[in-house]
Amino acid sequence: MKKLIYHILAAMLLFQSCGKDNYEEPTSIIEGKITFNGAPLNVKGTDQAVQLKLYQPGYALKAEVPVFVKQDGSFSIKIFDGKYKLVGRNNNGPWLNATDTVEINLQGKATVNYEVDPYYIIENAQLALSTDYKLSGSFNLVKNLPAANLSYYTILISKTAFVDDVSNIYRKDYTAAPGNPIAVAEDLTSNTNVKSAHALFARIGVRATAADQAIYSEVIKLR
Repeated sequence: MKKLIYHILAAMLLFQSCGKDNYEEPTSIIEGKITFNGAPLNVKGTDQAVQLKLYQPGYALKAEVPVFVKQDGSFSIKIFDGKYKLVGRNNNGPWLNATDTVEINLQGKATVNYEVDPYYIIENAQLALSTDYKLSGSFNLVKNLPAANLSYYTILISKTAFVDDVSNIYRKDYTAAPGNPIAVAEDLTSNTNVKSAHALFARIGVRATAADQAIYSEVIKLR
């Protein structure tokens, strides 16, 4: 249903904005990353959980087209040339509600960053898995906004490079974080899913009480 709605909205926007045949495929590209101080932020990549919105002003019907964000914070969408506005989706993402508008004059290709203000930042994340299935590591949890309150931080392991609170075979949540650096020590010797996996990847996630999503570390390959 989500895909059907997306295609309907996209078709409406593209037809109005460019006056082109409905059946003509767009070839121009808007791409970029969600960033903080110029650095990309890692988010949940499954279920189209984190989105931006693209629309073209100046028309009676301003159909918004969702722009889906990948787990490394990048996004890309094919669309026709024209003038667009890129905005945040209301109360979506591990950051202060994003209300800024990025104006784009698309002619073939445009690369843009969308700056946000995250509640927390994860720094210096390190994870390793020993041969006897002991997970160890550490990370720094930085409160970027003074009003931020911790809901939980989580340790996640997946058998693919897609790792988040949905795509995982192991998850451990903590509702309190001691001072930095925060140590990670998990005994996975009894976890049959972890032991039988040919490949293992991990991430650390942190969610603020005011956010609908967690922010994540980069994906770390364990084996």
